[in-house]
Amino acid sequence: MGSSIFSLVIMIDSRPGRRLPPLPALRAFEAAARHLSFKAAAEELAVTPTAISHQVRQLEDGLGVRLFLRRPRRVALTPEGRMLYPVLRDGFDAFEEVIGRLRGQRLKPVVTLSATVAFTARWLVPRVAAFHAANPGLDLKLHASDDPVDLLAGTADAAVRYGRAVPAGLVGDLLFEDAFAPVCSPALGLRRPEDLADHTLIHFEWRRPHRDNPVWERWLAEAGLAGLVPRAELTLSDENQAVQALVAGQGVALAGLVLVADEIAAGRLVVPFGPRLRGYDYRLVYPADPPHPERIAALRRWIRIEAARTLPLAGAA
Repeated sequence: MGSSIFSLVIMIDSRPGRRLPPLPALRAFEAAARHLSFKAAAEELAVTPTAISHQVRQLEDGLGVRLFLRRPRRVALTPEGRMLYPVLRDGFDAFEEVIGRLRGQRLKPVVTLSATVAFTARWLVPRVAAFHAANPGLDLKLHASDDPVDLLAGTADAAVRYGRAVPAGLVGDLLFEDAFAPVCSPALGLRRPEDLADHTLIHFEWRRPHRDNPVWERWLAEAGLAGLVPRAELTLSDENQAVQALVAGQGVALAGLVLVADEIAAGRLVVPFGPRLRGYDYRLVYPADPPHPERIAALRRWIRIEAARTLPLAGAA
């Protein structure tokens, strides 16, 4: 018996060690890949962005491949990075879950939904309580970014995208066909399109200029007011800021009716007149073969119910 035990011990001790990169480098890469940002990864891990960059570079040098495409003000995963990220993500998720159990704090699974900053702030956040009420065993993480995330790399489970088509490699559910119309505070007392000459026209910047974008120039031509000169004009960097200016009574904006549906329902904003311009489509998109299909199913149930409730308020179907 002693000989058997001795042989077993020798066999265990003689196994080669795991040939893995240093754990700090793997943690730095996983956080940077999840956020697609060295700065956000640094904030999460309580180090500097330079430290994250150094750890990632060491990992790349050790593997002999590039994991990120470094672009001005953002990074993107290479094919090799997309291959490595989901493995590390799932591994760290498993570590976190087991450690939580050992501590007596069983962690709920989390589903991550990405959307633009404006849609997250004005539509998703007010509806989070309904998600939790319908899914008590599942937590929701909202990722707000105007840059599309790579769902196939696992950066998020799903996303709400704004456009005319489903991105390649994904499937999607149509939520809204958006429409744009003049929107303002009822305190301004607008009655006719000609009244716009006495008010400030509010613009917001479209991230991707296109001739189909619903902007004031197109609307005025459609309304037969191409020569109208407003009292003043105000340009803001995004649509969320424009909605805040509307509620404050700062002027009139050509706004997407989906994003202002709640304000219209509450009487804080009104659509004084038409015409309406066709906007783009909001879709919930996700991989065709997601790693956690039950989480996608929960997201779909919740967001489709909430979208159906919004349609009558937005007047956009």
